[in-house]
Amino acid sequence: MSGITWNDLGIQEVLIEELVKNGIKEPTSVQAETIPAMLAGHDVSARSQTGTGKTLAFLLPLLQQINTESGAIQAVILSPTQELAMQIVRVAQTYAEPLGVRVQQLIGGAAMKRQVEKLKLRPQLVIGTPGRIHELLKNRKLKLSDVRHVVIDEADQVFQLGSTKEVEAVLFGMGKERQTAFFSATYPDIMARFEGRWMRGTQRIQLTPEHRVSQTIDNYYVISDKRDKTDTARRLIRLLNPSSALLFLNETNEIANWESKLSYEGFTVEMLYGDSDKQRRAATLERFRDGRCQLLLATDVAARGLDIEGLPLVLQLDPAVDADHYVHRAGRTGRMGRSGTVITIVTPHELFIMEKFRKQLGVDLQERAMYRGELLSEEELREATRPKMERLAKESARAGNRPKPSAERPGKPAGERDVKPAQASVSAKQADPARGEQSAPRTRSSSSASHAPKKPSRAKDKPEVKPAKSKAIRKREAKDKGAPKWLKEKRQSSSKPE
Repeated sequence: MSGITWNDLGIQEVLIEELVKNGIKEPTSVQAETIPAMLAGHDVSARSQTGTGKTLAFLLPLLQQINTESGAIQAVILSPTQELAMQIVRVAQTYAEPLGVRVQQLIGGAAMKRQVEKLKLRPQLVIGTPGRIHELLKNRKLKLSDVRHVVIDEADQVFQLGSTKEVEAVLFGMGKERQTAFFSATYPDIMARFEGRWMRGTQRIQLTPEHRVSQTIDNYYVISDKRDKTDTARRLIRLLNPSSALLFLNETNEIANWESKLSYEGFTVEMLYGDSDKQRRAATLERFRDGRCQLLLATDVAARGLDIEGLPLVLQLDPAVDADHYVHRAGRTGRMGRSGTVITIVTPHELFIMEKFRKQLGVDLQERAMYRGELLSEEELREATRPKMERLAKESARAGNRPKPSAERPGKPAGERDVKPAQASVSAKQADPARGEQSAPRTRSSSSASHAPKKPSRAKDKPEVKPAKSKAIRKREAKDKGAPKWLKEKRQSSSKPE
């Protein structure tokens, strides 16, 4: 955000040095709006499009407000998925270390016993998924009474994943005098109810709602029949040849099928879905980030909030179920002002969805078609195919103006017509219908006969057509093949009728 510095926001010098070291020289809009409110102790509900720096917007003020002299858990961050939680943990560890703040991850899919052992190190900031934190709290392995700051990242998703009761149990386990913050890229109606229930004097921060999808992203769609989607996806990836691409599906049970088909085409493909264990999902993301895997197949839940640096392409094999999901999918690319591309493959029956997203999100969703190694707009496609269409039109026109077979051709003597005998016969009948079936083809004039070479008659030119042999004769000839002459004669005489 131009004109505002980290110092203006009240960020400590040690954190500013770490930010500059990581190439973050000035705050984004959401950071400039949110950090002062959180440092002042207000409850905050922040809505900003993906890729605008929301993670640092809540992490920096949280870390600054933690008392490093205390060994109690003072701040909790809840995330809807394991991947997003671990992503936040990595960022938090980077900026917590200079301050001396201890960070602990508590996510599902990991060994609970090991997490309990690590809690003995007395972390001051806990980051995890609602299910695991609730489980530890229920088993009295986790104490949250000293918590003074709680942040729910991707809040709309946390409350919609069926974990509302777990989230509320966790919130009830914390101290009443606490600061609560919700962060998300979308704001469904249900969020207002939870704000009223858990917040006081909420400061709502809603940035650029008219541009919920980053303006640095190109949004396209390609039309394909459902049975041709695999081939369409293959051609798109070959054409664009991205260093990496995130492919979205709506149904988890379709992931394995797509993985098999794309692997058969020679792509390196990995899968990311909610049912896989933590170790496998972590290894998959690591391979994708390292560039060892080009394509990552995922569902909305699995890829929610993922920050994959420099991701150039998001390919939607199924259109998003609603505008909010489109925002989150598109937000995986074009982060922090970078460019990116989002392409949706739709069937002709799904075109209305693109029109709906165009109106609801205010994005310029354009149709594209693949033609000779390029992704062209409708106008570009017409220009590219115009020479071919003009050539076909000219050929068609020439064919229409071509002389008929009965017409005289240049270079031949006057009166000579290049017609076949059968055509000549028909012409003769038409000329004199009274002659009927007995009329013969007209003979050529003497002038044309003197110039044209004589051709042999058809009777001499072609051998006489023999009648087809019956099955009995063919069978007898096959039996006689190779037999002595006397035996053949005997068989022939016996086969003759008396």
